Amino acid sequence: MLRFFVLLALVVLGALTVLAAAIGGWGWWILAAVVGGLLIVAAYDLIQRRHSVLRNYPVLGHMRFLLESIRPELQQYFIERNFDGRPYDRDTRSAIYQRAKGIKEEQPYGTERDLDAVGYEYLVHSTAPVAPLAHAPRVRIGGPDCTKPYDMALLNVSAMSFGSLSGNAIEALNRGAALGGFAQDTGEGAISPYHRNGGDIVWELGSGYFGARTEDGHFDEKQFAEKAADEQVKMVSLKLSQGAKPGIGGVLPAAKVSAEIARTRGIPQGEKCISPAFHEVFSTPRELIRFIARFRELAGGKPAGFKLCVGSRVDVLAICKAMVEEGITPDFIVVDGAEGGTGAAPLEYEDHVGMPLTEGLMTVHNALVGVGLRDRVRIGASGKVSSGIDIVKRMIQGADYTNAARAMMQAVGCIQSQRCHTNRCPVGVATQDPKRMRALHVPTKTERVVSYQAAVVEQATQVIASMGLSSFEDLRPHMLRRRIHDGEIASYAELFEHLRPGELLERAPQSWGRDWELADPDSFRP
Repeated sequence: MLRFFVLLALVVLGALTVLAAAIGGWGWWILAAVVGGLLIVAAYDLIQRRHSVLRNYPVLGHMRFLLESIRPELQQYFIERNFDGRPYDRDTRSAIYQRAKGIKEEQPYGTERDLDAVGYEYLVHSTAPVAPLAHAPRVRIGGPDCTKPYDMALLNVSAMSFGSLSGNAIEALNRGAALGGFAQDTGEGAISPYHRNGGDIVWELGSGYFGARTEDGHFDEKQFAEKAADEQVKMVSLKLSQGAKPGIGGVLPAAKVSAEIARTRGIPQGEKCISPAFHEVFSTPRELIRFIARFRELAGGKPAGFKLCVGSRVDVLAICKAMVEEGITPDFIVVDGAEGGTGAAPLEYEDHVGMPLTEGLMTVHNALVGVGLRDRVRIGASGKVSSGIDIVKRMIQGADYTNAARAMMQAVGCIQSQRCHTNRCPVGVATQDPKRMRALHVPTKTERVVSYQAAVVEQATQVIASMGLSSFEDLRPHMLRRRIHDGEIASYAELFEHLRPGELLERAPQSWGRDWELADPDSFRP
């Protein structure tokens, strides 16, 4: 393999230099010693378990760490980027890796953010902070029709499928969820053997119904009910759309469809796997809500909900109208922001389609409040959640809990090389190549996942204590503020309109009136 070319070259060069030294002078022995030293380094790189890059790229991989030692910002810019190519800020990049490795994360000097920039946001701290919570709270998910509610952690593993991620990565995440007491969303790739390591599972079904489909691709109720009955499955979720590419289906390249993935998903091996852009189990808001009720029934009363990237407020209101008229509510809704990542999506969709998470969360939250159903439905937030501050901000904006994908991938070793779609991930995270996958040492990465999640939740509890709060339920919109013009700052209580419980049913305010009028529970309007 090309990535082991240096190792092969060193072996050949070592043999030649030893031969030359035996024939020639002492100078050749110096070269032989150097080559021998490099071979020892290469051998160590192959057997060590801390760095996935070195396990796949012995000797050459040290260039990454050389760049880091010479200029951390240069190294991080090139290999610790977002999927969309825009780099995280320094604080976010360093916090993810340090928390995953259990390293003390305090940094010298002040902020590198532009505090005078329009759009800068900050939380309001208290002059009289309180002691942090001894234990992070959990969120009870389960409405009146749910017979098996689940207590969700504040931060969980977002939807990432077996197929898009390697078996080793999925296993490390699930083992981490088991040890850390949080949940892992399966993504739409079905429940694989690598999910069977004791971690709580949110089983997500997309439009391909993988893991619960007939041979011709239709939803199989019997198969779904049998698998959803597993004790490890705590909730079931229907994926309507994804933040990075809302409105189109998913594609798993043929090169990634191994025999194992084919068995897990119930699809032919070695053929491109395509998820349709639309569902066959519903075509209107009313049908969606009725299916959620059936979904929950088939899952034996476990919490049932759906995930979407918000496009139109009219669609959200149409779904809410269907809830009111049918008397049926999902137990949860996961709002995926347009800033969410993916292994492969058209650039146009990544940059120009879908509502950002802030607006999406506040739309769903206010719509549920406006129809008087917010107390029955929990809201999850997904889309570039990586720190304790993110958890607090998203909860102020309407979320009850959060999910992280990109940050969790980094916790298991992802370096954002953006090779996910090629099956040539250099660190064994997003590949089905067993030789590349071996670089990811599951026990080591499991520890990092647990460490990262615990550190972020702990930081969230510390932040609300600094705000003078003893409970996340005490967070209010006025506690988050944004610079909107030079010299002018406004809180979220002022920036956004907040509906009163049941206000839409009584008389929709003017700003919501037209959308409420257009919303039709029997039609998703274009």
